[in-house]
Amino acid sequence: MKIALIAHDGKKADMVHFLSGFKNQLNQADVELVATGTTGSHIERAGFEVKRLLSGPIGGDAQIAAMAAQKELSMVIFFRDPLDKHPHEPDVQMLMRICDVHNIPLATNPASAELMFKALTQTL
Repeated sequence: MKIALIAHDGKKADMVHFLSGFKNQLNQADVELVATGTTGSHIERAGFEVKRLLSGPIGGDAQIAAMAAQKELSMVIFFRDPLDKHPHEPDVQMLMRICDVHNIPLATNPASAELMFKALTQTL
């Protein structure tokens, strides 16, 4: 199982906090984490093993979208900051569209991500 992780700058701490709540389940399961560059560095510093891709604005969002289009992902968690402007918004919209087209579960906030993680960890 491969889970993609992305967080806008204002949400990176939320992502680390969220993952910390599921650390035991992630360590026990056969889960591979992949993240955009800067988000991945925050996740690594928190003690998780994660494959880091490019930073979102320079292609990381597109790399994750390509993985989703090829059905390589079980889930995408993208903690978006809806109150800030993002120069790579077209990439964000493309990633969300690809997830919808290919029926890849997509959580954009901690509440939906928690529900998806709980369902996932029950099946593992």
